[in-house]
Amino acid sequence: MTISHRILAFRLVIIFFVLTIHVTQTAGNGQASEMSPLEIAETLQQRYDATKTFSADFQQFTTMKLSRRDRRGAGTVVIKKPDSMRWDYTSPDRQVIISDGKTLTMYFAKNTQMIVGPARQYLESDITYAFFTGTGNILRDFEVFPPDLGTRAMPGAHCIKLVPRKPHPQVDFLHVWVTAETFLIHRIMIVDQLGSVTDLLFSNITTDQEIPPDLFVFTPPPDTEIIEQ
Repeated sequence: MTISHRILAFRLVIIFFVLTIHVTQTAGNGQASEMSPLEIAETLQQRYDATKTFSADFQQFTTMKLSRRDRRGAGTVVIKKPDSMRWDYTSPDRQVIISDGKTLTMYFAKNTQMIVGPARQYLESDITYAFFTGTGNILRDFEVFPPDLGTRAMPGAHCIKLVPRKPHPQVDFLHVWVTAETFLIHRIMIVDQLGSVTDLLFSNITTDQEIPPDLFVFTPPPDTEIIEQ
């Protein structure tokens, strides 16, 4: 995957943060009560507003419409509102992506390079930067629909479709899967304007844990080429 494709994938996956939260509303028998797509979105927003930190393991599958090769990745993510996040890719090669809200650094071990630039350069669009800073609102920024016909159902999960209310350069629509028992969002599929798909699956999710500030600091190896943007 080229650096430009890595940057594009990074800008896409930021969007998940507004959705990846913990909701505890269940029916008395331990099963989630039937909810409309709008009710699911409303509950997600309520819980997101109260969520301060998020961490998880993730798997990422990207299918580029103009490429014959699927791209896979895996690692861990930690996000701390209002303005800090870190993605550590452990496969297919090591990548470390960190933002403190002002500066964004992207280290690519395979290329022995680290790109450094203003966070807003990558996160300033209406959807991504608003969610990143904790000012996003699902109902304000998206239209909410049932999933498309043919969308794969997942046992014990609800699925909704989110379409940006304003045209977005990297997002045509999203599908989001929410576990029925715990209401954890464990999958989000992002489709861009060119028909390429980024599919993210999350596991071992924790929220509102103490996160040390130095986690959002990264010093690359001495032989790393630093590219200022």
